[in-house]
Amino acid sequence: QVQLVESGGGLVQAGGSLRLSCAASGRTFSSYTMSWFRQAPGKDQEFVAGINLSGSTYYRDSVKGRFTISRDNAKNAVYLQMNNLKPEDTAVYYCGADRSGLLINTRSYEYDFWGQGTQVTVSS
Repeated sequence: QVQLVESGGGLVQAGGSLRLSCAASGRTFSSYTMSWFRQAPGKDQEFVAGINLSGSTYYRDSVKGRFTISRDNAKNAVYLQMNNLKPEDTAVYYCGADRSGLLINTRSYEYDFWGQGTQVTVSS
């Protein structure tokens, strides 16, 4: 069992930055693929970025060059550094854990554990 708690969301102007954190419980954190998803009002949840147990990363095209995902296995944490934020990045951001470990799945149903989400609002 893994419990995930996100933090770091907030209100920021376009062009600004935020750093999201996801704290995980459980001794097997390092073996999970960890990803960030987001859901805007009236839209489906979408994959944002993922990092596997080897540290390989994958991003959706619209955030490449602006967002960076990282993990600290010693702290059981995963982070999402978001720079040059745009109004279209406004959403609730969720952290997910996938037992696959090596695969970075982009479909939410592949993930085994989820956090409660943190709101990110980007004003124009």
